Amino acid sequence: MKQGLVYVVEERERNVDGLQKILTAHPEIRFVSLTAVDLGGNDTDEKIPAAHFLSNIHEYLDGGVQTDGSSVVLPGIATLNDGKVDLVTDPAANWIVDYNYEFPDPETDLPVGTLRIPSFLKHRGRFVDSRSVLKKTVESVERRILRLLDESPSLSAYLGLGGKRVRSIKLFAATELEFWVRTPGVQIETEKLAVSQILQESYWKRTKGTVRVALEHSLLVLEKYGLSPEMGHKEVGGVKATLAGQGRFGDIMEQLEIDWKYAPALRAADNELKARILIKETFRQHGLEVTFLAKPIDGIAGSGEHTHVSIMAELEDGSLCNLFAARQSEVDFLSPLGWGALMGLLRNYEAAGAFVTASNDGFNRLKPGFEAPVCIVASIGHDVTQPSRNRTVLVGLVRDQSNPMATRFEVRAPNPHTNTFLALAAFYQAMADGMSYAAQSGKSARALEAEFSKRPGEDHPYLEKERAYRSEEDVFEHFSEEERRRMFGAPPATVWETLENLKRYPEKTAVLACDDVFSTEIVEAYRRACLIRWTMEIYNRIIPTNAELVRSCVP
Repeated sequence: MKQGLVYVVEERERNVDGLQKILTAHPEIRFVSLTAVDLGGNDTDEKIPAAHFLSNIHEYLDGGVQTDGSSVVLPGIATLNDGKVDLVTDPAANWIVDYNYEFPDPETDLPVGTLRIPSFLKHRGRFVDSRSVLKKTVESVERRILRLLDESPSLSAYLGLGGKRVRSIKLFAATELEFWVRTPGVQIETEKLAVSQILQESYWKRTKGTVRVALEHSLLVLEKYGLSPEMGHKEVGGVKATLAGQGRFGDIMEQLEIDWKYAPALRAADNELKARILIKETFRQHGLEVTFLAKPIDGIAGSGEHTHVSIMAELEDGSLCNLFAARQSEVDFLSPLGWGALMGLLRNYEAAGAFVTASNDGFNRLKPGFEAPVCIVASIGHDVTQPSRNRTVLVGLVRDQSNPMATRFEVRAPNPHTNTFLALAAFYQAMADGMSYAAQSGKSARALEAEFSKRPGEDHPYLEKERAYRSEEDVFEHFSEEERRRMFGAPPATVWETLENLKRYPEKTAVLACDDVFSTEIVEAYRRACLIRWTMEIYNRIIPTNAELVRSCVP
């Protein structure tokens, strides 16, 4: 990082005049890239020379750039004979400058920069990318919740909104990024990693050597780009590195986590993508290899990306009201809308889950015994005055009695390669459905808590009769596999099974489709993309790898 470089383009500068000034004053910014995210979670990247961009700036900013979309993941939408796709810039997103520190600009001797502009993909006049799905979700959920508050004066009064004008509804999110880092090429015996994990020799321990340097450097880089990092620390996986010559460490194999501040939903998803790129590049600069695989080592702790979600009302004076927070935190866990959101998330998770875990790698992580959720169940806390963290459930309530703004849900199923744009969209669509039930029921927070805590076999107007949705127990130790399946449903074990849920539960898929957010076209394209990747991995990677393993066992 060098002084004088531009890292973030402010909102007031995301226009013709602002960009002309920046690109003229900073000749080291040699390229521009319009960054969209396809349905496979891949971000587009291209190098448009800054001079060409400036010469055609009105076309780039106002109209969109025509390109061939048949090579991005939009199966059934952008095809070989109908592949025209437009890249349309998003002026509301965070625009950043990505620097190549290995290539100094010949004129300024500063690293060559690329201005990355988050964008949408448009095909035949319709937006068809992951970012646009989340954007439509935000708009849809805002409209629906504003209508609920308008139609339910008692609900507004409970939240303290009576007589106050709600300017907008804000959907917030944050992610916790876990990843493994190693010396390139190093292989550590699984047994050593397993023993270290059981003995808890790594979790929250002090980082050393190059790992410490790269971690600290990454946090500083994230700060430069406005992500407001909150913490970086060692995770449960890893072994102690060996001390090599000149005081340096070798044979590095460690698991880390980096967290940064919450943000509005679309920006939070952009930040997650941005952070993965910056962190991987920073560690590489220090000679370390990063993997964001969910389960890079069989039998050892995988990497999750726990995702936090909340919904707030913005008042006319700019203040925020957390719609999930109980009016009296010492009496209730959640507000009526909070209970509704939790009900909706779990009731519709069979459909939402297809947009969270849809890869062989992702399912390798979701196994009992590794603190990864396999059951559709939530934990609220043993006592309203003592919040708890149950690491065996799908969704946990996070709250702070002294700070109602901290009330939120932690969804523990996502992994670093989850398409955060689509996952957040599915979560919020599901939650909005449950919030509608809670508002229309007119029931109190205490009554809704009792409903959510129902036992299997009890009738309910919204939740499924044969299901339970709450457990404060260790669900892996307290219940047998048969009991878990009976109470919480049979979880999908493969990509095929989770995608079949979109057909098996049409009423839940319809919840995601509300306001045409997850349109039939988008759902089918996503399903085809995941199935293509799944079958290709099985035929060309998993089967050959296992065949070699079997052959190696034959004398």
